[in-house]
Amino acid sequence: MIKAPILQSLLASRDDLTHNPEVNNFGGKEQECLYLLKRCHNIDEFKQVHARFIKLSLFYSSSFSASSVLAKCAHSGWENSMNYAALIFRGINDPCTFDFNTMIRGYVNVMSFEEALCFYNEMMQRGNEPDNFTYPCLLKACTRLKSIREGKQIHGQVFKLGLEADVFVQNSLINMYGRCGEMELSSAVFEKLESKTAASWSSMVSARAGMGMWSECLLLFREMCSETNLKAEESGMVSALLACANTGALNLGMSIHGFMLRNISELNIIVQTSLVDMYVKCGCLDKALHIFQKMEKRNNLTYSAMISGLALHGEGESALRMFSKMIKEGLEPDHVVYVSVLNACSHSGLVKEGRRVFAEMLKEGKVEPTAEHYGCLVDLLGRAGLLEEALETIQSIPIEKNDVIWRTFLSQCRVRQNIELGQIAAQELLKLSSHNPGDYLLISNLYSQGQMWDDVARTRTEIAIKGLKQTPGFSIVELKGKTHRFVSQDRSHPKCKEIYKMLHQMEWQLKFEGYSPDLTQILLNVDEEEKKERLKGHSQKVAIAFGLLYTPPGSIIKIARNLRMCSDCHTYTKKISMIYEREIVVRDRNRFHLFKGGTCSCKDYW
Repeated sequence: MIKAPILQSLLASRDDLTHNPEVNNFGGKEQECLYLLKRCHNIDEFKQVHARFIKLSLFYSSSFSASSVLAKCAHSGWENSMNYAALIFRGINDPCTFDFNTMIRGYVNVMSFEEALCFYNEMMQRGNEPDNFTYPCLLKACTRLKSIREGKQIHGQVFKLGLEADVFVQNSLINMYGRCGEMELSSAVFEKLESKTAASWSSMVSARAGMGMWSECLLLFREMCSETNLKAEESGMVSALLACANTGALNLGMSIHGFMLRNISELNIIVQTSLVDMYVKCGCLDKALHIFQKMEKRNNLTYSAMISGLALHGEGESALRMFSKMIKEGLEPDHVVYVSVLNACSHSGLVKEGRRVFAEMLKEGKVEPTAEHYGCLVDLLGRAGLLEEALETIQSIPIEKNDVIWRTFLSQCRVRQNIELGQIAAQELLKLSSHNPGDYLLISNLYSQGQMWDDVARTRTEIAIKGLKQTPGFSIVELKGKTHRFVSQDRSHPKCKEIYKMLHQMEWQLKFEGYSPDLTQILLNVDEEEKKERLKGHSQKVAIAFGLLYTPPGSIIKIARNLRMCSDCHTYTKKISMIYEREIVVRDRNRFHLFKGGTCSCKDYW
């Protein structure tokens, strides 16, 4: 704490004050206090300096002093600093636009977005005119709250005040509309820009990434890099890395990494965490670990990305060791980290360890378990075939059972072909008035397994009546920086003729290896020959045929798909890896599978 003797000693070290004959006048006193204000390192020191401003009548007689005191507190990041800043603000006789901006920015920084909007309303009621510094923070609050209505009203006020040409305001509008799902409005603001800056492009890229529009995000990023002379901003590159991670675009991700190394002297923790996330999700676990181990500082998000990555690769025990390392470093696991650890246990069949982690989370009481945590526990038990215990767990959950929990249980019932328990899950899921087409498809597939064709027809009719559209399953292969996407029975590719010729050759080779198609994976009431034909054209098989034709001999074929791999595709790919002596890496919705020499890294547990 700064006590009086310390204050005097600090002042004594200031020659420009002690040898200045004007030091005792008003200006000298103000200069002295402003100097001390800069030296504050915690809220206690700050309060003493604040008291000095009041004692010397500086706070009430100098608007500059009052605004400086407020700004120091509101932007300090100290614990509970905004509560104290609010008291300071109420002590200012006639707060100016700068003071309101200070409070709005301070509340946005501590994630109190509703408070930021309230201060803006008060600002307007008092007649203080906002400026171009007001709106970027305010629009960020609307973005985080998904308050599109308020955002549009603020856009109207921006227009009235003639601030629509300000590039910072425009970029904030692009981001706000994009992240609130209003892509047309986001694009309209962008297209009206007279001069598109790197920040403008980054706002467009980040907005698409924020909505999970990964392909559009990468298209924009590529357009920016190829059609302009601008260098992407850090935020834009982080968003592009996120898109690469979710589409498996490893080559582009590596190019962005190389650009960063050449142009940024020191990568911050956000960038490094994004690189870890990108590499693990693109199948390069060793590169991700290399970056992780070289990081000087790591936070919860860094550990979560690494633990999730190990889980994706079936390295459950390594993920648990990483979790222990995190705790030893003094970091407290949060909601996200626990989800990552429980998923790691689930994907590796570590039932005992998963139960222990969940029990420790409950015992410590620092993280309140959510539906997502309980969903992980249900998934852990379901994957291990403990469906009855999973149902008992659901029934004993002390919180409201949402669609995530019942969907997870239903999925495992379908995999285990337990129609009886699956029907319980289906009934509960439908009670929640689900509008997720995937739920109805899952229920339909469960009925198909039980050959309950009337129920299948009823469920599919309901999908049509409700106008629900299911995204079809697809598989993606990246070749020379371009992604090639295939769906089941796909004949739209320019090389379709060659691909299907290759598929026929693969089928012929498989017969000699004793491959027999698993017809139970075709959940339609059709004859055996039709089922065989449908199995032949699964998107993963089409993607493998393309990969064998057009990737260099001996190279690894990398495939990303949006749905869980069926058991027939799993067996098929194992045998193809042996016949053609190629490593095939497939990332499905749950994890990575490395097929090599007729085996899979998942050990047939997925």
